[in-house]
Amino acid sequence: MDIQLIRELVNQLSSGEKVVLATICRTKGSTPQKSGAAMVIRQDGNIVGTIGGGCAEAEVRREALSLMVEGQSRIYKLDLTNEAAAEEGMVCGGVMDVFLELITMKSAENPAYSTL
Repeated sequence: MDIQLIRELVNQLSSGEKVVLATICRTKGSTPQKSGAAMVIRQDGNIVGTIGGGCAEAEVRREALSLMVEGQSRIYKLDLTNEAAAEEGMVCGGVMDVFLELITMKSAENPAYSTL
């Protein structure tokens, strides 16, 4: 993981904020990033890092913000196949599974704590 993401996680958790760590856990076909790419979504909607940009990243951001309200984590599937991509003007043509992990001070203090 990028040192910038780790610093952002520590800073946000130290101030009592929730964050979602979005990590690509599986890709198939042509995608803007591959497995392991990550970004942090803050409660204010700002992001640090990238999972590829564009409308796919915006969709993950929206999903992450709703998960903060729900208090959950989950895997989110992004369909960037040719048909879906063509509608959005994207050049990708694959699928990405992104693990959206809600991280709070409670979960950071107790690694056995699961938000799934």
